[in-house]
Amino acid sequence: MCQNFGDLHVSGPLKDMNFSIPEGGGMRFVYQFTSEPPAVSFRLTGEKDGIIDIVPKTGVLYLNGSLDWETKAMHRLQVESLDEKGNVVKGPYAVTIYVEDVNDNPPEFDQPKYTGVVRQNSRPGKPFMQVHATDRDDPTTPHAKLTYSILHHFPNPYSEMLFQIDSVTGEISPSKTGSYYLDPQKQDTFTLVVTVKDMAGMTINAFTSSADVIITVKESLWKAPPTIRIQENSTQVHPVNISQVQSNEQGVTYDLHEKEKLPRLPFSIDNDGIIYVTEPLDREEKDTYSFFVITKDNNGELVDKPLQIHVVVEDINDNPPVCQQDLTVIEVQENEGGGSSIGMVLATDMDEKDTLNSRLRFKIESQVPDRPASNMFFIQQDTGVLNLAGTSLKKQAASNYSLKVLVTDAAFQTICDVQVHVIDINDQIPIFEKSDYDNVTVAENVTVGTVILEIQATDGDEPDTGSSHIIYQVKEGDPNNVFIIETDPETNRGFVKINKALDFETAPVYNLVINATNPEPLVSSVQYNASSLTLFKVFVTNVDEPPAFREVAYNIEVSEDIPVNTLVVTVEAYDPEGDSVRYSLEGDVRKWLKIDSATGQIYTASPLDREQQEVYTVEVVASELSNNLQPSQKSKTAVLLRLRDVNDNPPRLVMDSPPFFCHPVSGGERAFLQATDDDQHWAYPKFTFSLVDDVNTRNNWEISKINATYAYLSPKHGNFEEKTYNVPVIIKDNGEPPLERTVNLEVSVCKCSSDNSCFIDLEREHSWPSAGQAIGILIGVLLIIGCIVGGVFIHMKCKQKDEKKSEEKDAKDRSELNRLH
Repeated sequence: MCQNFGDLHVSGPLKDMNFSIPEGGGMRFVYQFTSEPPAVSFRLTGEKDGIIDIVPKTGVLYLNGSLDWETKAMHRLQVESLDEKGNVVKGPYAVTIYVEDVNDNPPEFDQPKYTGVVRQNSRPGKPFMQVHATDRDDPTTPHAKLTYSILHHFPNPYSEMLFQIDSVTGEISPSKTGSYYLDPQKQDTFTLVVTVKDMAGMTINAFTSSADVIITVKESLWKAPPTIRIQENSTQVHPVNISQVQSNEQGVTYDLHEKEKLPRLPFSIDNDGIIYVTEPLDREEKDTYSFFVITKDNNGELVDKPLQIHVVVEDINDNPPVCQQDLTVIEVQENEGGGSSIGMVLATDMDEKDTLNSRLRFKIESQVPDRPASNMFFIQQDTGVLNLAGTSLKKQAASNYSLKVLVTDAAFQTICDVQVHVIDINDQIPIFEKSDYDNVTVAENVTVGTVILEIQATDGDEPDTGSSHIIYQVKEGDPNNVFIIETDPETNRGFVKINKALDFETAPVYNLVINATNPEPLVSSVQYNASSLTLFKVFVTNVDEPPAFREVAYNIEVSEDIPVNTLVVTVEAYDPEGDSVRYSLEGDVRKWLKIDSATGQIYTASPLDREQQEVYTVEVVASELSNNLQPSQKSKTAVLLRLRDVNDNPPRLVMDSPPFFCHPVSGGERAFLQATDDDQHWAYPKFTFSLVDDVNTRNNWEISKINATYAYLSPKHGNFEEKTYNVPVIIKDNGEPPLERTVNLEVSVCKCSSDNSCFIDLEREHSWPSAGQAIGILIGVLLIIGCIVGGVFIHMKCKQKDEKKSEEKDAKDRSELNRLH
């Protein structure tokens, strides 16, 4: 049993008891033990420490001072009851007093001042130092639960603190802002006032202590090295140490990451941050490399920002010059002046551009043949430009030269082959084999493309060159390019062809002057003369041709209401030979048109109707009349007559069947009416519906518009008999001028079947006839039988007469036949 402080006035018999009493508080009563005869007093022994005692006579257990948890957390005592002689009656019983801790001790830092070092760009949240404080109160209670915080930050140049502290462990680390902004060049020392509170900082009554933390900022160890330069094709044993990086933290793992995708990355890094090149590099394969170095902690998290490493591969002279072409071919005209630039020898070097390793020099090693001299050419040492040395080349001396050009750099040399072709100059003109090719006669209807003459000229210049190739042209006599001349490139033979259709009436004779030239210009000292000209005459014979119309077809648009005998178009044709032309029509199936045979004027012969045919097509035949006035050649052209619509058709109703209303009429019934018009409407056709203004119609019917083409007809009351009514409806269109029509619409009022359709009462048709009806029917039947019998009798009489006449005729015929015999 544990007795709390609030129950100190409780008393009871002697027994084992436990008490829990807060520390401090001074003198107080704890408990009163009651005695049982023969006991008259009590005795307390044990860990009284001068603070705990009992009143012998009354058995009151009390404190005569303050308990201290930090000095002693538990007191073990024994209580006995005694008789008058001092002998033990009961006991001893164990009495234990547990001292309850109260928060009476402030926390204390283990150092009055702390110092620490942080590196620039250190990882945010990564501790670089720690402060520590202790509290003498009970660690199992909130009294000793400590919380750390930064009270002040000197200086504090930013809106956020550059440092942060773990409230539980006291570890200090850079904040995100600090990781970014800490820079020893700007501020290398900071003072933090760090506080520690007990009671877990949850109450204002907690004790607080503080300490100064002096932090020195140093430059980051994590820096990218300067650009690393490695000479290509190194003969060192690889891998070779080329640089080193160091993280701001210890125990990290280093790794490389490619910036660009490569078949292989020829670099590596070890656990100390040393970067190696793993194999010899080739500048001509790749002259620069960029990659990243990263660091990770044991959890695989990035520690530092990735560092970009740049490597430049330095060139050595390890590539010889290369001729850009296996054979450089240069053409030079034989009249080219001495000193002229005739071409260029091109070579390349894969070593680094604009360095001595790639500087090239050119020199002519040999010239074959060496006539008329061995030094006919000169090459510019630094550019490879090839010049004629001093004199012009002569094709008669040599038509080709082979040169060996030596190309060198600082360590290598290469031979480039050059071939120089000497081109003959155009100093010979073409000469015709004939100065006059006489004449040729062709019909004017000869096919375009027909060859009418072959011509030939020769040229003494080098064959198969622009100096010897011949171009033939008609220089005079053909202003309209009726003729064309094509050249055989192998023989220089010319073929004069018909280029355009001939026309005897326009040009019966052509006097042609033909010249022969070269595509290559002649040298200045030579000119074309009469030897390069020839004459040729073409006679064109006449061929009778059909008349030709001035137009391929005639398109005319007229209104459909033009009067008869209106002139609609005049067609015109002419005969190339000058004969007279007569005109006629074909295909005028509707007989709408007529034509003046002499003038070609076409008139309307009857009224036109667009509704019958909107586009009317006929053919006009033009016939030439020869001197004997007999038609010979003919030609045709089409005349398309497009008819413009006029409003000449009144509107009409479109109905599948006459409307009807079921009897008796109850009201609200409607019949659907639709109007249409055969005329053409440029916009949507619009009709108006109305009823004839008479009393009967006005009292019985009404009409209402639905839209431009539809309306409803409705009865105005229900007092209609079963019969057919004639309802006059007026329909009017929107033409110019408008037309209207009155339609006498038959409207039935009838009994309807279950499906709302009119039906005929058939009851009488199925009833038995009356007596009078039966007698009438009998008399009718007898009359019909009598007529049939009479007809048969008359037919038999007629047949007998015919047979008798036939026999008489046969007898007469036999008698006549016997007489002839």
